[in-house]
Amino acid sequence: MTLVQMLPRLAHADAHANLANRTVGDVMEAAGPQVCDDMTVEVALAVMAGARADHLLVCDEDGLCTGLITHAQLTTVRDGAAYTDRTRLRDVLGDRGPFTSPTTTMAEANHAMRYRRLTALPVVDERGGALGVLALSR
Repeated sequence: MTLVQMLPRLAHADAHANLANRTVGDVMEAAGPQVCDDMTVEVALAVMAGARADHLLVCDEDGLCTGLITHAQLTTVRDGAAYTDRTRLRDVLGDRGPFTSPTTTMAEANHAMRYRRLTALPVVDERGGALGVLALSR
């Protein structure tokens, strides 16, 4: 996988140095669709379809980012035996995070995403508000 913003083809050492000098804030996507954590899974799937998005940023009642949920995660929950039409996003997300800061280097973010096998990572400010998303292209 490669990062969303394509980097020019450089020698391996040059490409690594380029990642080390760039920050997440330089390449993150706009925050995109944000939903409240009390939304049901069905409504979230409808929002996702309407926005033609692969993921949604989930926020709490104070507007702080609590995580990111993907279409695949929602579909798995909906198809699970424990699912009801009252299942809310906060029930699916569990613990907050993971997140990254806009000042994190791309090398650090790339390593963390690959280690955790993440395709997208919310970028938050020091208060916890969503600023954007760092996503890997397919």
